[in-house]
Amino acid sequence: MVDRGSQGPDSGAGKRAYEARRAAKAGMSVERWKAEKDERRMAEMPVLAKASPIADKMRGAWRRLMDRAHKPL
Repeated sequence: MVDRGSQGPDSGAGKRAYEARRAAKAGMSVERWKAEKDERRMAEMPVLAKASPIADKMRGAWRRLMDRAHKPL
């Protein structure tokens, strides 16, 4: 899984500038903005984990429908 929310030393100048604008708009420093952004993302993680059994069921239902659709008549 790709972690698109974190900024490492290899993140681009455009991404850093975007985060700086977002932080300025929120009225806080870039470091504080990143920390709060990471906290929000981590708070959402359990919600995503709880949603996965339903997603697995839907994935299985979709797979069964596609298998039926590809069977010859």
